[in-house]
Amino acid sequence: MSTPPASRRPAGNRRGRDARASKAAVNTVLAVLALYTLMPVSWLLIASTKNRRDLFGTDGFGFGDFNLFSNIHAVLTHDDGIYGRWLLNTLLYAVVGSALSSLISVAAGYAFDKYGFAGKEKLFGVVLAGVLVPGAVLTLPMYLLASKAGITNTYWALLIPSLVNPFGVYLARVFSEGYVPYEVIEAARVDGAGELRTFRSIVLPMLAPGFTTLFLFSFTASWNNFYGALVMLNDKNLYPVNLGLYMWNVSITESPEMYALAITGSLIAVVPLVIAFLALQRFWRSGLTAGAVK
Repeated sequence: MSTPPASRRPAGNRRGRDARASKAAVNTVLAVLALYTLMPVSWLLIASTKNRRDLFGTDGFGFGDFNLFSNIHAVLTHDDGIYGRWLLNTLLYAVVGSALSSLISVAAGYAFDKYGFAGKEKLFGVVLAGVLVPGAVLTLPMYLLASKAGITNTYWALLIPSLVNPFGVYLARVFSEGYVPYEVIEAARVDGAGELRTFRSIVLPMLAPGFTTLFLFSFTASWNNFYGALVMLNDKNLYPVNLGLYMWNVSITESPEMYALAITGSLIAVVPLVIAFLALQRFWRSGLTAGAVK
């Protein structure tokens, strides 16, 4: 077996060193980003284990007496268990609203992809224009419309606006192009399946990864929808959990004992998001790669 010329070895060694240096640089950047992301959550977790004395008497990342379970009990029993009501409200807004929004987006994206009709591309351009409009800009017009319709300070005031998702329609069209071959639809039509049955029985199962991805995006946005709830609602029994925590935080200056409740309540509010992403990550990751490989 011949030995490579000596003149080629330094170049190979340099390439190996460059590859290792690049890998080390990338890993360092990822470690810094992970630390930046996890530090607030770590502080929140540690602070939730402290009583009010230890919150101000110990270092931010230092442990005091373990009071996590008593803090959780205090959160869930404060004001006749209003936090549990806020949590259920948020689940209603996020789960029901996100499921309906994702279904509408998938149906619209599928129609834009597979059907031909007059003005399709112009109408899709209007949808793309809606992606460029920040949600905060639309809050006041939506409030005025909700006020005219008489649905302010009701569940519908947050549920109905959450159904419209221009970015979801755009993503659903991409998913439909990547996951649903036109030949499958033609075969279903030849077998006598109607359009609704084809969509329900064939298209939706094929678009399950895309639907899950849209659901997670919409779920996160609905869970964090603070400004819309602040404008639309004034009955505390209808508050989502983020608005309720804000009200607790506002009252800290008058009632310092609310500080521990607000921190522990914030930790509890993070848990459903973590569970949703962990439970659906397989579909989410496959949905993000839709159309990447042809």
